[in-house]
Amino acid sequence: MKAVSALLAGRRLAWVVTELYAGVFARCYGMETVGMRYFNVFGARQDPKGPCAAVIPRWIRAMLIGEAVEINGDGETTRDFCHIANVVQANLLAALTDNRTAVNQVYNIAVGHSTSLNQLYALLRELLGKRSSAVHRPFREGDVRHSLADIGRAQELLGYAPTHTLESGLREALSWYIARFAPPRAALAG
Repeated sequence: MKAVSALLAGRRLAWVVTELYAGVFARCYGMETVGMRYFNVFGARQDPKGPCAAVIPRWIRAMLIGEAVEINGDGETTRDFCHIANVVQANLLAALTDNRTAVNQVYNIAVGHSTSLNQLYALLRELLGKRSSAVHRPFREGDVRHSLADIGRAQELLGYAPTHTLESGLREALSWYIARFAPPRAALAG
């Protein structure tokens, strides 16, 4: 747990330093940049394994193969989950903008809606039709308790308008996970 916590803290620091460097290069050398802060991106083809695997692919895989879902803390931790289609839209808008005030800015890319882990768990159970069990683990050291993005600047300067909510994004991504991790039908019948 401490290694994951240190890795997450290191990543956050790297992101801040990168944004600072971009600002310095813009002021000193006239370099045009756009910073994007992605919030809890999810979609098909995400790897559910590994120390920093996102919660959505991990939980979907666990539910499909009949394992218990591991919830860190009491499940009331919140996140702003953002489907990959929203990220692609924001990247294209940033890359193609002709709005001069949109350049050399940093944008939060998310949906602008927070969802608790308990709500996510209930939604996945409903969408997958699974009666999976959950195991509560200790709260992850260094983890942010609540996360909700202010996407106003991206909306105003880039014209960003998220097309996928958490639920619609999950509905779109689930078929890939089901095809990859669900047991074969013959095994289900036996």
